[in-house]
Amino acid sequence: MCQIATSKSAPPYQPTWASLDSRPIPSWYDEAKLGIFIHWGVFSVPSFSSEWFWYDWKGNPTPAIVEFMKQNYKPDFTYADFANQFSAEFFQQASQWADIFNSSGAKYIVFVSKHHEGYTNWPSKYSFSWNSVDVGPNIDIVGQLMNATRQRTNLKFGLYHSMFEWFHPLYLADKQSGFKTQNFVNQKTLPELYEIVNTYKPEVVWSDGDWEANDTYWKSKEYLAWLYNDSPVKDTVVVNDRWGKGVQCKHGGVYTCGDRFNPGVLQKHKWVNAMTIDKYSWGFRRNAKLEDYLTIEELLQTFVTTVSCGGNMLMNVGPPSHGHITPIYEERLRQMGTWLKVNGEGIYASKPWTYQNDTITAGVWYTMKKSKSGGTADVYAFVFDWPGSGTLSLGLPKVSPATVVTLLGFPGNLNYHTQSAQGLDIEIPAIPVNKMPCQWMWCFKITAVKN
Repeated sequence: MCQIATSKSAPPYQPTWASLDSRPIPSWYDEAKLGIFIHWGVFSVPSFSSEWFWYDWKGNPTPAIVEFMKQNYKPDFTYADFANQFSAEFFQQASQWADIFNSSGAKYIVFVSKHHEGYTNWPSKYSFSWNSVDVGPNIDIVGQLMNATRQRTNLKFGLYHSMFEWFHPLYLADKQSGFKTQNFVNQKTLPELYEIVNTYKPEVVWSDGDWEANDTYWKSKEYLAWLYNDSPVKDTVVVNDRWGKGVQCKHGGVYTCGDRFNPGVLQKHKWVNAMTIDKYSWGFRRNAKLEDYLTIEELLQTFVTTVSCGGNMLMNVGPPSHGHITPIYEERLRQMGTWLKVNGEGIYASKPWTYQNDTITAGVWYTMKKSKSGGTADVYAFVFDWPGSGTLSLGLPKVSPATVVTLLGFPGNLNYHTQSAQGLDIEIPAIPVNKMPCQWMWCFKITAVKN
């Protein structure tokens, strides 16, 4: 596993990957396990396909989107015209958002400050007339969400920022030069990155849109050295791995290795599963069907397998343009919170165990916390399906004389029988449905398991 920071003191980091990669990941991030991703912008107005609507209309035209625009908008309508309809009338000073995100059991949020369309959700000095104060809702969205989050919750506040913009003239000119010029980086990308950190002090800086040019073009190493050495969040900030072509899954902070990355096996470096409740889009879709949304059972299974293998899960919601979190998203978030209130002991600040999933019973995944005595561990077995036979057979835990088995949220200890070398059969109590310790997935705590 990756090194986790235990102290705020650190030597200055140099603008080289060898130096930058030596920085420990702040411990708060590894302990948090769950974050909420929020994609919101001008793309939330058409909300027809995804957050890539503009590119799929004008950059690489998709017939369905071209026809949608032809049938519903006048011929001279431009993408910029959508900004006037980005109303955010139900954003309500972001208090509703902060309260719902807090109810999910997540420990941090990552909000899209700017996507590939270039529209900034804050009054950027470097995005004249294409930001949320100059056109659209006429408010500092990032600032309001930051204030609501920090005033109403203990959630860490993070920001996503796209390094490139599909149709920005300076970027297109740099691209035409083979990225030998850096006018877009010097005049747009870097100034924005410094601006959001100095203004809002995000504790996650999630970079994206980096893949067409290398990190030298983006001046990523120089920026990260400043972020780690001199920025107002130098001791606590967490970054990802999207800082240039070929960098992903090799350098940076936590590894994303691609969207919805969930390898199912233990990883050597701290990683994150950035995924969506809507299976097909990060932004809101008006034409989404019920079956397009992950069920709470699917979300929990994704979450537990992620944590068991050493990752965090960054779970995305896409609000509509008016700014009210839709009921399907709110339900999923509150369901996660309900489940974590019962089972969070086996999630927060847990570590991957020697084994990630069981060899006898399918759908059983493990986490652990080291015992204070040092020789044993408390192992948490997450069970996807309630045992129908009255017995839960586990092949891997090697119990000690001090071992006690409990079901989180249910009073008392459970009876169990040991198998030959290791493993045990846990007697499942007959629990009425209305007495179940939460639903959807269950966690059995097995104390004093031999390492």
